[in-house]
Amino acid sequence: MNAGIPVIADPKVTRHILNAFRLRASKRLGQNFLIDVGVVRGIVEAAELAPGDTVLEIGPGIGTLTQGLAETGARVVAVEIDKKLPRVLAETLKGYDNVTIVPGDILKLNIPEILGLKEGERFKVAANLPYYITTPIIMTLLEQRLPIERLVTMVQKEVAVRMTARPGSKDYGALSIAVQYFTEPRIVMDVPPRAFMPAPEVTSAVVACRVRETPAAAPADEKLFFRLIRAAFGQRRKMLLNALTGAGLTKEMSRAGLSAAGIAENTRGEQLSLADFARLSDAVGDLEMREA
Repeated sequence: MNAGIPVIADPKVTRHILNAFRLRASKRLGQNFLIDVGVVRGIVEAAELAPGDTVLEIGPGIGTLTQGLAETGARVVAVEIDKKLPRVLAETLKGYDNVTIVPGDILKLNIPEILGLKEGERFKVAANLPYYITTPIIMTLLEQRLPIERLVTMVQKEVAVRMTARPGSKDYGALSIAVQYFTEPRIVMDVPPRAFMPAPEVTSAVVACRVRETPAAAPADEKLFFRLIRAAFGQRRKMLLNALTGAGLTKEMSRAGLSAAGIAENTRGEQLSLADFARLSDAVGDLEMREA
């Protein structure tokens, strides 16, 4: 840590900053300020940053995690949606010349543009995400096929379990498949409510995702692949024969597709792997082409 710069993750320092700027955590924006140095260290280590790396931080708040990221010597670009906070960050992070604060909504910004990436350059993501918008942010980042190398996020524990769940488990679903299609996720650490101010009502977890160079499966039609997955988990108790009608398939088409893919009609979505869904998607796609 830079000599003379207070550690923002210290509860006393956080309280001082909140009081000095007359700030209160916004429930609307899902704000909870991190006050555990060990958790900051865990996220930074999971991001595997080195001097010269570029890291995108989403939701820097008052700069708690930003400070830890900046200490690695990486170039930090932090996107903050709360209009009150850029002036706060300008003060709390004034000792770091490797941090850029970008006001705005991460879901609406041109990420390569704000990062100023060179041709072929990859970047990393570190974020303590507001829980109400966790999934849209993660999926937006992955679906854009951005040159992300690692994605390290703090999420609600139950979301972390779903992101890493395997076929056959009760937590396995559309989110598990989508995340594992694009990345190799692992839970790094659990984070108790007391690590935040104010303390949330739920346990959190840090998930590190190594982004795959190519997806884990190779369906011929990716849109159809994900359409079938959403239908399969839209009504979890339904057998696939019935559930796939949610993707716009007739029962006859569902039966023929399952048969061609070698999947029993009474199978449920949570029993299928990514490879199984890719095989089913290709079988249905072939049948649709024949009917066209």
